[in-house]
Amino acid sequence: MSARPSPDRPDIDLDADDPEPVEIEESLLPPEEDGDADVSAGSLASGREAILRAVKHAPNGAGVYRMLGADGAVLYVGKAKSIKKRIIAYTRPTGLTNRIARMVAATCAMEFVSTGTEREALLLEANLIKQLKPRFNVLLRDDKSFPYILITRDHAAPQITKHRGARSRPGDYYGPFASVWAVNRTINALQKAFLVRSCTDSFYEGRTRPCLLFQIKRCAGPCTGEVNHTDYAELVQEARGFLSGKSRAVKEQLAREMEQASEALEFERAAALRDRLAALSAVQGTQGINPRSVEEADVFALHQEGGATCVQVFFFRTGQNWGNHPYYPRADRSLEPGEVLGAFLAQFYEDKPCPRLILLSHPVDDAELLAEALSERSGYRVEIAAPQRGEKRELVEHALQNAREALGRKLAESASQARLLDELARSFGLAGPPRRIEVYDNSHIMGTNAVGGMIVAGPEGFAKSQYRKFNIRSDDLTPGDDYGMMREVLRRRFARLLKEAPRAGVPPAGTGPSPTPDNVPPGDDGANTPAAGAAPVAHPGRDPDDLAGWPDLVLIDGGQGQLKAASDILDELGITDVPLVGVAKGPDRDAGRETFFMPGRAPFRLEPRDPVLYFVQRLRDEAHRFAIGSHRARRKKDITQAGLSEIPGVGPTRKRALLHHFGTLKAIERASLTDLAAVPGVNETTARAVYDYFHGKGA
Repeated sequence: MSARPSPDRPDIDLDADDPEPVEIEESLLPPEEDGDADVSAGSLASGREAILRAVKHAPNGAGVYRMLGADGAVLYVGKAKSIKKRIIAYTRPTGLTNRIARMVAATCAMEFVSTGTEREALLLEANLIKQLKPRFNVLLRDDKSFPYILITRDHAAPQITKHRGARSRPGDYYGPFASVWAVNRTINALQKAFLVRSCTDSFYEGRTRPCLLFQIKRCAGPCTGEVNHTDYAELVQEARGFLSGKSRAVKEQLAREMEQASEALEFERAAALRDRLAALSAVQGTQGINPRSVEEADVFALHQEGGATCVQVFFFRTGQNWGNHPYYPRADRSLEPGEVLGAFLAQFYEDKPCPRLILLSHPVDDAELLAEALSERSGYRVEIAAPQRGEKRELVEHALQNAREALGRKLAESASQARLLDELARSFGLAGPPRRIEVYDNSHIMGTNAVGGMIVAGPEGFAKSQYRKFNIRSDDLTPGDDYGMMREVLRRRFARLLKEAPRAGVPPAGTGPSPTPDNVPPGDDGANTPAAGAAPVAHPGRDPDDLAGWPDLVLIDGGQGQLKAASDILDELGITDVPLVGVAKGPDRDAGRETFFMPGRAPFRLEPRDPVLYFVQRLRDEAHRFAIGSHRARRKKDITQAGLSEIPGVGPTRKRALLHHFGTLKAIERASLTDLAAVPGVNETTARAVYDYFHGKGA
């Protein structure tokens, strides 16, 4: 059986005997695409030779292969039933598409990972693509974790709450939901229907009388015994059943109970059951499209236009629409929709649970293999289908319409952003539209909990994955010295950048180890970093959409003094080609009357209705929001731990253990001596010290 031919995997009989080594022949390539660097016949030949050298060591079985460039960067990750048979197809003298030819020409080495089955290879391929982001693969961009509804199992009275992130807390998770708004709306309706508490455990433990939610009939009041635990457990079980897809059975049961209460002349109870039924109808009726024949499914629809791709995802659970979300994967325009969608699916479910049914707008290659892999991981049968008629097709068509509209909006926004960057370059006298803009701001209260923030923006808008915070830690700073804080932030940022991505003509920063910002990953190698304001330089191993690296423009929230502090640091580090702009607030801090400061240029203002002015205001406001948010989080943490800092014998490790066990400082204060001693890592002596401190028996 032969593999289906595709641009990514040239047609080759994977079940045939290993072919003889292919003799390299010089051949001319088709014209280059998308502005990529020209590939000569010689470089193509060298790429073939590198692959042929790797063939000698390639395994015959299933696995994953990586094609590496001259700088060691991963160009492409692929999987195969037989690695050796697959990669030898890349050495053919003819028949390669432009994209594959460019990829082969850039290849200098290969790496292999063997797997037990092709299903394992497919899952590993998706994992490596998400981690390494090879430039020739389809990449799932703007990935995020979706919110879920959690009904806990670690408390006598389970709580319903929204959850995002690792599933470390015992309980039942339901989702995904496309947005926090959808989760909040659903939880609100479920509280009306099932009266399950949403308060935190510490709040629950501190109640002496029912809260407002009980008064407005959103909670059964288990905290003060308004409902016994047996009856409350039944309510929780009904909520679990509803979220698990048994909504019809739950509604029928409530209807029967309402009729029985009415016949028994228990009109108050019947009215309460009637209200709960109305709440369930509301949660199903306000979800948009609610299919009759689809209980649980994810719907994926792909639309391509203008060299861009949008994948619209709809989530259906318990027969309800739980929202939708658009994705814009990076994919070569030569790829067919089915190829892009297949690669997208494998990456999408790499870290997410999948439903039993996946509906697609286009058939994908390896659909059976992907379904088997997802079934093996999930523990139940997963079906992948591209329906052609019926209600399922209507769901796909609806998702496809949303994909078209979302991509149209995205293209319009990108064009608008490009025009803004062009105007910004003209206003500030840059050599070209900036690709990476960094904006800096500081936040503190009288010098305490000082934090510096850096936000990043580019052609696609704000790049939140590139944001960085800097905890100000210099001991010789005068509290409240904004200039000193700015100097520390910029010194740490650009000293690290010089170390990780040295630029031609710029000396390394110092001889000792450079201070580093908090949580900053290694930068790129900087070999082809563009000059400030210039168009980005192509790099064979770098994602062209990756904004990591040197900024083309730096905005400082502040006036002449802040700009002088920033200029001094860059001069000290030998950096002279990064444009700096200080953005000073107008008189009385009026927005729209900002003054701009640039080295070697007189202060100036922009017209009050200039779009560039609004754009810069948005950048500055985002930097301020990020900095003050980081400051508040740090201040809250300090306040939370302040009560433990003065207790002898309680260091950072025991602080974390106590807070992790009890959740809040107030809960620690109320804890008994026995409960304190039960915390892992806390001995009886420390427990006594903590107990005595909060009960007035300390020294």
